[in-house]
Amino acid sequence: MIFEEHPNFSSKIFLADLPLCRVMLENERHYPWLLLIPRRSSISRMMELCPEDQLQLLRELDFAQNILWNEFRPLQLNVAAIGNKTPQLHIHVIARFENDPAWPATVWDHIVREKYSVELLAEMKATLQRCLATYS
Repeated sequence: MIFEEHPNFSSKIFLADLPLCRVMLENERHYPWLLLIPRRSSISRMMELCPEDQLQLLRELDFAQNILWNEFRPLQLNVAAIGNKTPQLHIHVIARFENDPAWPATVWDHIVREKYSVELLAEMKATLQRCLATYS
């Protein structure tokens, strides 16, 4: 089967394809926020991935967490696979800061969203794409 992204990902910004996952950026300037979307058809839960893909997902998740940790020095990293609104398996990896507008609640509790400016989005994409290109 051919991999297709759920329509709910259309507002996300493509960064890179790793061996398993497509990496997207949430256009929300308050939080460096990545989404890892395994490029497998008809998968809604991690347990539906074959064992090799489950291990690869963990490798790529670790890689993404380290990028956010090292590049942005957050106080915390939030990692979640919820899937209530978008049933296609995807993992949120979000850098959190004590002064972010939702702290200490979840980012989903912060209703006001602000997109990156054109300049900041270009800078963020360049930084993250440079980091993602180092995957080995």
